Amino acid sequence: MTAQPRLSIGLPVYNGEEYLAESLDALLGQTYEDFELVVSDNASTDGTEDICRRYAAKDSRIRYLRLSRNIGATPNHNHVLAESRGELFKWASHDDLYGRDLLRVCVEALDERPELILAHTGQAVIDGDGKVKVPYEYTLATDSPHAPERFRSLLFEPGGDDFYGVMRTDMLRRVKPMDSYHHADRTYVAEITLHGPFHQVPELLYFRRDHPTRAERANPSKRARCVNLDPRRAGPLHPTPRLLAEYVWGFASAIRRAPLSAADRRACFRHLAAWMTSRVRPGAGERVEDRAPVDPDRLDVSVDALVAGREGRRT
Repeated sequence: MTAQPRLSIGLPVYNGEEYLAESLDALLGQTYEDFELVVSDNASTDGTEDICRRYAAKDSRIRYLRLSRNIGATPNHNHVLAESRGELFKWASHDDLYGRDLLRVCVEALDERPELILAHTGQAVIDGDGKVKVPYEYTLATDSPHAPERFRSLLFEPGGDDFYGVMRTDMLRRVKPMDSYHHADRTYVAEITLHGPFHQVPELLYFRRDHPTRAERANPSKRARCVNLDPRRAGPLHPTPRLLAEYVWGFASAIRRAPLSAADRRACFRHLAAWMTSRVRPGAGERVEDRAPVDPDRLDVSVDALVAGREGRRT
């Protein structure tokens, strides 16, 4: 690793021993190598610490940080960003898988087009065994040169995991840190998209793992999810109506803070009003992994062939 890595990858983790080694293999086996991997262990009580220390001893690109107490998933996500040193940044999940070329193609896209603030690749949802469960066709207009159109599309189109794209760190320093109300990641990405266009590389290289212990599966209620994001949400001051109000206000606040013209700001508020009205529609807000599973044999792709860790590389 260079003294000043070009890219920082932030990986917050809590009790992730089941899939952590697979994800680390996939990240460390990337064809793009000029990065640091900042792993922040949220006071795990399982074998996470041992796995992290073992990998850090073998690869100098890993910086392992262990917190003395569980501060919650959202503060830990913000912590790895604060600790990053690269001009580019990417969040990584301890249970997802990544094709060998994911980092390379995203960095190349950002280098070729300075106006882009985020680059990501095609994705599919995989199950606990790494088998493709749901393929995903990206339909969001986040590549539009017009901020209101990007914002409108993000509000109304289902799915999308741009939160895990490669982003410009200076832009992330300018937006409000992610909060911990219900679906705060969506309002966070909405604010990011108001700062510039995204680009989706048309290659299937990101595999989001869906399994019973994933945070949203293990915490089915809005309150439980928010407590997992931040333990301070456990108190009586955070009832579900407040969490939903914070969610809507998060979008409005993002519009108010973003560097928009008066006309674009008004257009974004009109889209937000229309979206709020549309929420009474059945199935609104459905996530891609909650759709009916498809036959993975229909996909002309092999996760094993794309993910570095399956090729036997160890660093």
